[in-house]
Amino acid sequence: MLIGELASRTRTSERLLRYYERVGLLSAERRTNGYREYDAAAEQRVGQIRALLVAGLSTRVIRQLLPCTVDDGVLRACPGVLPALRDRLAELDRRAAALDTARDVLRRTIEETEQSR
Repeated sequence: MLIGELASRTRTSERLLRYYERVGLLSAERRTNGYREYDAAAEQRVGQIRALLVAGLSTRVIRQLLPCTVDDGVLRACPGVLPALRDRLAELDRRAAALDTARDVLRRTIEETEQSR
């Protein structure tokens, strides 16, 4: 399929698809006229990329993880996969804790300010 069709099917801009290709997340064959042609698996691959980006993984990490996916899109435990996922989860946990602390401080500040009126 051409880039426009892939973009439409995945609700992803053509520009973003070109970026995915440039950073090694997606590949396409080139027709004689220079147009990109993606295989049928590209649609699922774009979905995987987007899901991993939503999970907060960098394109560098995603590039390492994608070869570990099986046909149904599930990651299998090839070298480096679990440590990369655990590292990201730990970072998200740290950020969530920091946000919880900030929210608590802001809530107390609001309560104290309301009481001093």
